[in-house]
Amino acid sequence: MSRTLHLGVFVETTGRHLAGWRHPDVDPQAPMRFEHYRKLIEIAERGLFDLFFLADGLAVRDRAAERLGRTPKAHLEPLTLLSALAPLTQHIGLIATASTTFNEPWHLARKFASLDHLSNGRAGWNIVTSSSQAEADNFSLANIPPPETRYRRAEEFVEVVRGLWDSWDDDALIADQQEGLYFPPQRLHALNHQGEFFNVRGPLTVSRVPQGYPLLVQAGSSVQGIELGAKYGEVIYTAQTTLADAQHFYREIKGLAEKAGRQRDDLRILPGLFPVVAPTRSEAKEKFEQLQSLLHPEVGLAQLEHHLGGVSLAGYELDGPLPTLPPGREYTSRAQLLIDIARRDNLTIRQLYQQVGVARGHPLLVGTPADIADFMASWFQEEGADGFNIMPGWLPGGLIDFVDLVVPELQRRGLYRTAYHGDTLRERMGFQRPASRYAATKYEVEKNG
Repeated sequence: MSRTLHLGVFVETTGRHLAGWRHPDVDPQAPMRFEHYRKLIEIAERGLFDLFFLADGLAVRDRAAERLGRTPKAHLEPLTLLSALAPLTQHIGLIATASTTFNEPWHLARKFASLDHLSNGRAGWNIVTSSSQAEADNFSLANIPPPETRYRRAEEFVEVVRGLWDSWDDDALIADQQEGLYFPPQRLHALNHQGEFFNVRGPLTVSRVPQGYPLLVQAGSSVQGIELGAKYGEVIYTAQTTLADAQHFYREIKGLAEKAGRQRDDLRILPGLFPVVAPTRSEAKEKFEQLQSLLHPEVGLAQLEHHLGGVSLAGYELDGPLPTLPPGREYTSRAQLLIDIARRDNLTIRQLYQQVGVARGHPLLVGTPADIADFMASWFQEEGADGFNIMPGWLPGGLIDFVDLVVPELQRRGLYRTAYHGDTLRERMGFQRPASRYAATKYEVEKNG
């Protein structure tokens, strides 16, 4: 079968654009309404998407009164929401974001395993380490741990979670009513992990899941984030704005995966993409300009300052250039990307926050279905991407436009499936079901029995 695109939808309550909630076609109360998400996932499944991707944050970050109330801050907990959506869908993957800094491995192993069972093999974990002091303030931490500590913890966290997912052999639950034996004890394994951050005995109280392991998704683009993704990630969510940068990232992370003992094809790279599509370019431009007109300056500036690591831009002219930022600070990969864009394109602060308020470092495409498909085909065919995480500016309208206009164009070109295939999310993503770490031991015991 020829290679085809993988698609996810990145769901941020009312849309990726910071002013999406103000769009006249959007229900501003939607973030707390289950019906909103039910409609979104049904649209995505109609579009044959692989992934329904829920972002998450563990704090209300902006505390300045003037800015605080101008964007939706309330959102539902992802795993709870996806568990409710699971029985209403049949094929689409259910991806929840969960932090390795503010959780324990046993809890997350149990929750994601439960979701995989409830969805018949469609669960995925988006692994994040969290970097916000506002989040640390909610978990009794005086300071957010430094990146090197967070990523060491994340590696050990993932190792423990995968070990717990192997607690039960695939054939452990024989449930022999006549014999009165629910499972042979030798088919249940304690992990007995002792490490730098965690001491976890196990076993897990959830049996081995349909996928073997839920799908592992990773979204960091820092040096440590790329290394974590290369070692463990199966779907990599990333942000590049040019094909050259996308190709560099694609080669780098797949090369690092090989060095970690994996195959290049063990990873699927899905950059974020913000499309505004209409039958004509003029109509698409009108849609985009309508969104931009709704962005409040305080909101745009606050978002820019957040992505620049909390640097204050107060006192600078909005229509002047981005000032030289304080030296000696450790800027995130996203912050450096925005700084580079501002310098490269000679953007003013206002122009930069307008970009941040839209795609926040991801490609912005305003055009016809053919325009969007041309871009996607180029990145896909020239090893810049294995697919895309679609980030509609407003919901559900932006997603409906993509499904109704772009998906048929991709199918016409032979770049995208016309039906779902496979029983689990792993199968649809082209991955094998991982064997349990105890499978070889069990085979030797039975062989020598």
